[in-house]
Amino acid sequence: QVQLVESGGGLVQSGGSLRLSCAASGFTFRNYDMKWYQQAPGKEREAVATISMTGNYRRYADSVKGRFTIFRDNAENTVYLQMSSLKPEDTAVYYCNTKIGTQNYWGQGTQVTVSS
Repeated sequence: QVQLVESGGGLVQSGGSLRLSCAASGFTFRNYDMKWYQQAPGKEREAVATISMTGNYRRYADSVKGRFTIFRDNAENTVYLQMSSLKPEDTAVYYCNTKIGTQNYWGQGTQVTVSS
């Protein structure tokens, strides 16, 4: 079955960096676009970064553009989110996502907390 397992979250000071990882299994990873979402307390889950199956196309939410980078390793079935210049408003649970057919798949999420 499809599994997405995030890791790499934690507590970091404002201005710091973190790299999130999402290990995928149960599907042909290289054939699907991947996304990272964030869900801040009391807010809806929203997409912050998207990467195409080959990695040639990337899209970012305005709130993270220039600070976050999404990339993937199709040989390792892993997608990453490099986060830099972190701000307190980046505090959220971050989820890895893919859509296969009409079905969305999610990981369990990883908490990122940015202290001021």
